[in-house]
Amino acid sequence: MPRCQWLSLLLLTIPLALVARKDPNKDERGVLRKLQPTNASDANVRQCLWFAMQEYNRESEDKYVFLVVNTLQAQLQVTNRLEYLIDVEIARSDCRKPLSSNEICAIQENSKLKKKLSCNFSVGALPWNGEFTVMEKKCEDA
Repeated sequence: MPRCQWLSLLLLTIPLALVARKDPNKDERGVLRKLQPTNASDANVRQCLWFAMQEYNRESEDKYVFLVVNTLQAQLQVTNRLEYLIDVEIARSDCRKPLSSNEICAIQENSKLKKKLSCNFSVGALPWNGEFTVMEKKCEDA
């Protein structure tokens, strides 16, 4: 067999072997940069946290809006998108749902209504496309 035919056969075989090796049950994200601390005041972190809180308040059955009291830590992992892991403390505000755009909210001071939670949000982001997804959220009483 001439040399160029062997080369053509080899080039056709390699992609086939790679496709056959894919495990459909494995996560295909592929970590490009492992989880590392990032600045909580970074614009992307703030966007992701804003998005996560919008979703939290929309899904919560509480009659009041919750606000971020403290950002404990933020971490970034790069896969096929930016993945932020953000740990925060949130508290019930004095604003009832639905929140109007011009309303200014403060943390609830009434002892009967006061409630604080510790939350972990995992948010996938393609901020340059305006795409955000809350991949996981876990909140518990603080």
